[in-house]
Amino acid sequence: MKRITRRIGVLATALALPAALLAPSASAAPVRLSLPVPTGPHAVGVTDLHLIDHSRQDPWVPGAARELMVTVRYPALPSGKPKAPYMAPGVAKVVAEGDAVKLGMAADRLDYRFPTHSRTGAPAVGGKRPVVLYSPGGTLSRSHGTTHQEQLASEGYVVVAIDHTHEAEAVEFPGGRVAKKALPPSSIEVSKRVIDTRVRDTRFVLDSLGLSQAGMFGHSAGGFTAGETMVADRRVVAGANLDGSMAHSQSQRIFGRVADEGLDRPFLLMSAGDHSAASDASWQEFLSNQRGWTREVRLPDGEHFSFTDYQTLLPQLGNAPASFVGTIDPARSVAEQRTLLSEFFGKTLRHRSSDVTKVSLSQAS
Repeated sequence: MKRITRRIGVLATALALPAALLAPSASAAPVRLSLPVPTGPHAVGVTDLHLIDHSRQDPWVPGAARELMVTVRYPALPSGKPKAPYMAPGVAKVVAEGDAVKLGMAADRLDYRFPTHSRTGAPAVGGKRPVVLYSPGGTLSRSHGTTHQEQLASEGYVVVAIDHTHEAEAVEFPGGRVAKKALPPSSIEVSKRVIDTRVRDTRFVLDSLGLSQAGMFGHSAGGFTAGETMVADRRVVAGANLDGSMAHSQSQRIFGRVADEGLDRPFLLMSAGDHSAASDASWQEFLSNQRGWTREVRLPDGEHFSFTDYQTLLPQLGNAPASFVGTIDPARSVAEQRTLLSEFFGKTLRHRSSDVTKVSLSQAS
């Protein structure tokens, strides 16, 4: 699959790897995985929220109300509270099984339940804090953006990460119930419904948490979602797209509203490898229509999944295909991305805040 195809598909299905990588290796002990330590002045607290939109039927599973799982990370006081696992058990199992096939290794080597740097239920620092929403790439979990979420929370932001149920490979609800992916075959119409559903999910989260203003960023389809949400909802005042196209079909030039209409608010474009406005017609269209501040930044030695936790996790497995994360040094990649996101949201959200205690703790089910 060509590189540009990986980025423009809003469903962002997993990359096809060389056949030599697809033969499973012999089973061995699980690799002890870890994420980069956040560098901000605050400890990080975390809580998961189960939100149900009783006014909306699930678009992928008829007859059911739309249910979401959301993770809220926030600046916290130092505490001995337990560290939250990277993924819930049911999600960790499904993701490990899928990744094992792509990486050519035994699934029992991939333990995605390793501890993060976020402590469950840690007391919040309190006060008013800027809020940033996170939307993952297509089929990915909200957990795949934990590195950026923890960093921003350590810098003083409340970060709200959203799982898009039945599009993600797996979402675990309270009690251990796991909802798996249930998308129909890919098409332009399905792509449009995916993005529309994501925007509706995001606006429902804004409503549920009582947010009047927030920033937003996302990887791949999540970056597209950030832009489309900003077109539909002025509560999102600044957005960042991490290597996501803004098209339902590049070949037919069927772009999203954000590309066709542009925005009057700040929007950051981040890309990697051979992806940029020069190769992505939807980015060209967006830039020609954008009225607010914008900047385009590229990591030439990175790749599409450099903007996820795979940037640091795959090298730890000893199997980091360049088609996933490029040849960039993982530590440098993470540091550069942290700096860009910190500077962007620092400039655009510095005086826009919500009460951290209310947002992070009062909505838990």
